[in-house]
Amino acid sequence: MEPKHPSHFRIFTTSSTVSGAAPRLDRSEYALQEIIPHLGGESSKKDKTGSTFDLVEPTQYLYVRVVKARDMALFGGVELFVEVKLGDCKVTTKRCNAEWDQFFAFPKDRIYSSTIEIFVKERNKNNYIGRVMFELRKVPRRVPPNSELEPQWYRMEDKKGDKAKTGDIMLSMWFGIQSDEAFAEAFCSEAPNVHPDVLKPKVYLSPKLWYLRVSIIEAQDIMPAHRGSQVVRFPQFLVNVQLGEQCLRTKNAAPKPFENELLISVEDQVEPDRDMVVARMLLLVATIEKRAGEKPVTSRWFNLDCHVENVGDNNTKLMARFNSRIHLRVSFDGEYNVVDDFTMYVRPRDPPIGVLKIGILGATWLLPMKIGNGRGSTDAYCVAMYGEKWFRTRTVVDSLSPKWNEQYVWEVYDPCTVVTIGVFHNHGIDKNNMAGAWDVRMGKVRIRLSTLETHRVYAYSYPLLMLLPSGLKKMGELQLAMRFSCTNMTKMLHKYTIPMLPRMHYIHPLSAEQITRLRHKGVDIVASRLSSAEPSLESEVVEYMLDHNDSPMWSFRRSKCVFFRIMDTLSWLIAMVKWLEAICNWEKPMYSTLFLIISLTLVMLPEFILPTIFFYLVLVGLWNHSHRPQHPLYLDIRKSFVDTVLSDELDEEFDTFPTSRSSDIVRWRYDKLRSVAGRLLNISGDFATLLERMEALLSWRDPRATFSCMMFCLLVAVVFYVVRIRVVVALLGLYSLRPPRFRSKLASPVINFYRRLPSKDITLISETIDHGCPDLEGLLIIRILEDFQQTISLFV
Repeated sequence: MEPKHPSHFRIFTTSSTVSGAAPRLDRSEYALQEIIPHLGGESSKKDKTGSTFDLVEPTQYLYVRVVKARDMALFGGVELFVEVKLGDCKVTTKRCNAEWDQFFAFPKDRIYSSTIEIFVKERNKNNYIGRVMFELRKVPRRVPPNSELEPQWYRMEDKKGDKAKTGDIMLSMWFGIQSDEAFAEAFCSEAPNVHPDVLKPKVYLSPKLWYLRVSIIEAQDIMPAHRGSQVVRFPQFLVNVQLGEQCLRTKNAAPKPFENELLISVEDQVEPDRDMVVARMLLLVATIEKRAGEKPVTSRWFNLDCHVENVGDNNTKLMARFNSRIHLRVSFDGEYNVVDDFTMYVRPRDPPIGVLKIGILGATWLLPMKIGNGRGSTDAYCVAMYGEKWFRTRTVVDSLSPKWNEQYVWEVYDPCTVVTIGVFHNHGIDKNNMAGAWDVRMGKVRIRLSTLETHRVYAYSYPLLMLLPSGLKKMGELQLAMRFSCTNMTKMLHKYTIPMLPRMHYIHPLSAEQITRLRHKGVDIVASRLSSAEPSLESEVVEYMLDHNDSPMWSFRRSKCVFFRIMDTLSWLIAMVKWLEAICNWEKPMYSTLFLIISLTLVMLPEFILPTIFFYLVLVGLWNHSHRPQHPLYLDIRKSFVDTVLSDELDEEFDTFPTSRSSDIVRWRYDKLRSVAGRLLNISGDFATLLERMEALLSWRDPRATFSCMMFCLLVAVVFYVVRIRVVVALLGLYSLRPPRFRSKLASPVINFYRRLPSKDITLISETIDHGCPDLEGLLIIRILEDFQQTISLFV
């Protein structure tokens, strides 16, 4: 059955149209949609599950608990198992003995039978030993936190209907919802041939990471490596620090992995491309001191082992001539925040300020990831990650519109953080998949908590978008319900005033290169730890959730995105300049007159200038409150330029490094880049000329211009000394706001004087001649940015 959208929904857009871009995609198809699900919190107040599962739709399940059997003496020594049959669905217990204690869950919307049968069978035989049968209409209902139904003994019957020769089986059965305690342990009936650990939900915790700082201070009594008895050279020693797979030759700060030994080796560079180990030492990680606070730990001397063998070296050093030592300062820096995600989530140090609840309702219109029985299907599951806590939903088998209805809760320590929810196809269910195949990524959703209103329920359908070499692909839609609750508003507002990172990041900051490298190492460690859990969370899933494989390479599409983000941010400044220009030109006489009166009033009463400005900002905020965004931020295909991107630009973005394309394609792209960069070079040259002429005012490079500037400054100083400042400002304002009949179409003397100042363009060896600085009427930077925008628009 094809999934249907809710009967009531609204479509939102998340940005304005960018001029000059002809849309190629239907934007409404990729827009955010508000849904109206029947959440658990909408039920009556007598419903005791509203406080726990109030952001998901109640889903009915038939729970069956099979405990054990008795009076099976006639079948002693036989391996027994239980088979539960409900219509065409059959599931069996994992253990083959008389004590099973296993739960089974059957979705009520997939039950097409009025009875349920439970068989006790002998292993490797088709015949059953005994069975019991129940009518579903007589099965009781249970809603937590009502007391759990105790299992009871039921007499089984054999194939002839005789109950005298069979034993008893203890079991219980009830109808419940996903808030039942047995839901997490229940065996999924949707895929009876798949191990339950592959399908059931799971909670993961990210490992606590530390920075390991190793400071190499000095070494003593190091014997150089020998290349021969007749070779005399000055040794060049290096120190190599290795921790697991991480290896550095300089000061090291690496996330603490799960290896137990730190290897430090001293190497001698005997040739430009060959290093020989002359000494080494092993330091147990458990013995390294943990640094508390800003004070560094005390450095120590460590003995080096000089009995070292080098690969390809026949002259093995058998004994040390000196007692070689190395001076080190080694410590675990726990005061740093180990970054493994771009969201810069800070490890909790203070009490929580709020609670985030997310209900993963389901997905619709998923693309098929496998073909079976002549039709396409998907085995989808979700992963929700926020801070150190990861949640994985159960896998819904063979469905393009899976329903999870699982709710998760996180404690929030900082509102300026991001929660990530990803959708994946489980490759471990399809037996036709090759070993080592990856779970297929189907898209993810990022939501910034600070953009959410507190105590409001957001229920939306998020498009799952993937940018592929063939273009933008919609993989389906993910339906979420969320609520961000604040426990202390005062503490939350205080969070906006404190640093996001711990104190050590500002007192002893790490370099940008170190942070980038350490982040990738941190992601590798987290992926390694979670992939070794049972059941495992695949490393490719962790890396995708943490944006581990984002390419840092340049692409034309990304360049356009960044530039137009800047232009959108500066649009208010450009609009203000144009508005002031219209006021000065008296295009609207009434506005110009009112502006002149207000300006003269503020000049005469300067103490009202700052209060007026801040009061105006308050009014703007109040005006914008009625037009505030009513939906969360989400992916914008227009601002991302994926609706107008060319196939060659996508091919360039997904190209490898170094390039794997043909020389003709690379040459064409290079020529295109040169044409764009040439125009940008002219614009930056104009801006450099503007600054150089400002510098030349008092440099005496042009003696007459400098003398004129000095005389003008002297005259202005006398005027400001004699005339009151408010009178001068009023006269300048009146002069700037003079009507057009008193204006000249020629450039002003100040502009003419400035354009005649010398610049350093003639000192450059180039074929480019100076075309002059742009006109200085208004702000030159705005003119240059507009020219830059026209340049980029030629290629959009």
